[in-house]
Amino acid sequence: MKLVAASAVVGTMAWVGSILAQTPQPSAVIAIRASAYVDVKAGVLRQNAIVLIQGSRLTAVGSNTTIPNGADVIDLNGLTLLPGLIDVHTHLLQNYPGGIGGDDPNMLLTVAQMSAAKRGLLGAATGREDLLAGITSVRDLGNSGYNGDIALRDAIEAGWVVGPRMQVSTRALSATGGQFGRLTPEAQTLVAQEYAVVNGTDDARRAVRQAMYDGADVIKVIVNTDPRVLSLAEMQAIVSEAHSQGRPVAAHAIGDAPTRVAAEAGVNSIEHAYTIPDDVLTMMAKKSIFLVPTDYPAEYYSLLGPASATDVQRQERERLSASFVMRSRDRLLRAVKTGVRIAFGSDEYYSIPGKTRGEASLLTLRAYADDGLSGVEIVRAATTNAAELLGWSRRVGSLEAGLLADIIAVEGDPLKDPRVLERVRFVMKGGQIVRRDDATK
Repeated sequence: MKLVAASAVVGTMAWVGSILAQTPQPSAVIAIRASAYVDVKAGVLRQNAIVLIQGSRLTAVGSNTTIPNGADVIDLNGLTLLPGLIDVHTHLLQNYPGGIGGDDPNMLLTVAQMSAAKRGLLGAATGREDLLAGITSVRDLGNSGYNGDIALRDAIEAGWVVGPRMQVSTRALSATGGQFGRLTPEAQTLVAQEYAVVNGTDDARRAVRQAMYDGADVIKVIVNTDPRVLSLAEMQAIVSEAHSQGRPVAAHAIGDAPTRVAAEAGVNSIEHAYTIPDDVLTMMAKKSIFLVPTDYPAEYYSLLGPASATDVQRQERERLSASFVMRSRDRLLRAVKTGVRIAFGSDEYYSIPGKTRGEASLLTLRAYADDGLSGVEIVRAATTNAAELLGWSRRVGSLEAGLLADIIAVEGDPLKDPRVLERVRFVMKGGQIVRRDDATK
């Protein structure tokens, strides 16, 4: 989790279509014509894009493809198409205000003061903002109370609310205390609302089984919250139990020992890893473990707005920001050089003045560029790599016939300037238009 603070403001959109009103008929053919599209797998921009859609799926993608008679043509001349973006580390049921301070007081007040229903409604709002920013799929990794993420995922699938398709983890598994700061004995009962505490291998297997019973798509583990670290035996029990039931494991791990424990246990992804040794990166590459770097650009703190913190606290935030940027830049390039695959994860859970949740989340892509990743690497991290991590490569992640019609449109070439991904002009999810700015009509 990031040690940050912010103030809450929600941005506005120029035009938002009704997702229910624009559900295509099964026999209808939609053709999208644009100036270009990104062939993500080839890593090239192809001109004169024509994309054909029937129902929820793509039926043809190419340059100068023939448009069948009677098709409903959407003209996006001047724009570039690419697959919907995928954020594999979200917390949609959290939205911390910066005036309170950092993570500890915000988490305590969120859990103690927000009902499950209110947090679910918050998730519906932030999920919608993600979708409108072009993030059509997410993996939500805990901090959503007792199964609030399950309720949100199911509500989106049922069409009750508008949002990205979701994979969810339910409560994260952790050592005693979870990620809470020091609590009195009376307040420690709050921990169970956010975390399933693991003390020993039996607890580890029991917690995985409970998460699967509750409906988890993925198991989230907090390997370390200083000074508490799960043991290798506990991590192996978690991974073994999860994998035996076809569930991947995402491990929050920061530092040499925690990242090593996670990699040795055989998790599917390591989240954050702001510090990680080279031999652990080598182990990750050999075991096909993804790195999900939840980085943010150096200017992130300047976007947070005023906070009711002392000058000393502000200086500490700035120091942490500089430290995080330096460490993330170094380890990210080392990871790519070693052959570790990168998947985009924002880990955004603070309010950023003037930005929606989705717009704030995409600042991570800017950080990847600052860290030295190429445009192709960044686009793949947010599309094909992320889809592979989710096990959804046959559903989303690229513009190919047979895949779901998750499409966004931007001005410019994201392979040359990934920042254009922060300014999405058109969004389609599963063949349904959910955003189309006035200028693209």
